Amino acid sequence: MAKLVDFSYLDSKTIAMSASKYGTPHYIYDERLILENCKKALSMPNAFGLNIRYAMKANSNRTLLKIIHSSGLMLDSSSMNEVRRAVLAGLPLKDILLTTQELPSGEDLNELKKMILDGLKYNVCSLNQLYNIGDFAAENKVNLSIRIHPGKGSGESATRNTGDNYSCFGIHLSDIEQAFRYAKEKGIVFDMVHTHIGSGGDPEAWKKNIDFELDIIEKHFPDVKSVNFGGGLKIARMPDEKAADIEELGLYARDRIEAFYKKTGRKLLMEVEPGTFIIGQAGFIVTKVMDKKSTGENGFNFLVLDGGMELNTRPLLYAARHPFHVVSKEGDLLSSEFNNEGKKFTAIPVGRCCESGDSQSLDAAGLTIPRKMGEPQVGDYFVIGGCGAYCSSMSPMNYNSHEQEAEILFTKDGDLKVIRRKQSLLQMLENEA
Repeated sequence: MAKLVDFSYLDSKTIAMSASKYGTPHYIYDERLILENCKKALSMPNAFGLNIRYAMKANSNRTLLKIIHSSGLMLDSSSMNEVRRAVLAGLPLKDILLTTQELPSGEDLNELKKMILDGLKYNVCSLNQLYNIGDFAAENKVNLSIRIHPGKGSGESATRNTGDNYSCFGIHLSDIEQAFRYAKEKGIVFDMVHTHIGSGGDPEAWKKNIDFELDIIEKHFPDVKSVNFGGGLKIARMPDEKAADIEELGLYARDRIEAFYKKTGRKLLMEVEPGTFIIGQAGFIVTKVMDKKSTGENGFNFLVLDGGMELNTRPLLYAARHPFHVVSKEGDLLSSEFNNEGKKFTAIPVGRCCESGDSQSLDAAGLTIPRKMGEPQVGDYFVIGGCGAYCSSMSPMNYNSHEQEAEILFTKDGDLKVIRRKQSLLQMLENEA
């Protein structure tokens, strides 16, 4: 049996079995790889302790949340509903950090206050969020976290840079003094400082953010006990990409935190919030080749798949590249992105949506890019790798009235298990009046 990639346990026969049993398209996740990635994250070097918070926006399926949490990871949530979702999955509020753009009011604000009293950690991201919760925090002696906007960021694309002046995440340095004055007047204590500069960016920028954050804490935050460096650890979806070295980043952070201790006498707990690192490589989309077309002698070959941008919108949003694997309907591996065997056919994979950008191979200008692969026949399977993070959770799933597709878990015991059923057309329509 041919494995799709060396680091995954999924093989071509299992892909064909899953497609035959559950139909296409669907998402499939490799549980053993998720568990291995959790273990790697928890082994990150640190000075005085480490919390790994899984960024649940990457993929919020309740089964996956339970697997990741049971491995020893805590959670980073980006909305009230993500917190509610985690609680409904059985995860305790004490293990959840809420970092959000939302400004809750009315019943939502009352619920947020109750959640905080029950253990939720609230990360203040704007002056208005601080004012909104300030009296409550002071009266109940609740310590808060504060997210700092550093004015500098790094990401694989402009839309994944969350730290420069084109994004508005956190309290900007120009507003920090105002936040300090208000907190001092109210007697509010910040015991965690948080900065996230972007996703998949330059590791050197990540190191600079460590220095920036520790400098801010030394100068302005005498009560801080935890420093949260955010997430955005780059993975290598494609063979020519280089993943962030979390061992190296961890050693750098450890050394800087130890130097901070020698200088100030303060021991800081380190927090990191990976999402893609935990689950990105563990997810695949299994589609079927519905049709084959060409645009003539001077044009291109096209593979028309039964799933595309409504399953994975990252190529359209970010010009992100994903690895392709071609599997015959019998379960033979015709080609894999990670070797050159069988790559004698050049084509552009496109989806079924009425949208020119519905392709899994696009450049930054939105133009489709032909890729080399084994030539599939109609009915064969086309597998898209690196789809565990920000695919199912971020898809425009009902565009052209396509249903949300099923999610399947390839368990650590080698079984296939449905962890989300395919949506029906009636479910899609049930809230229409």
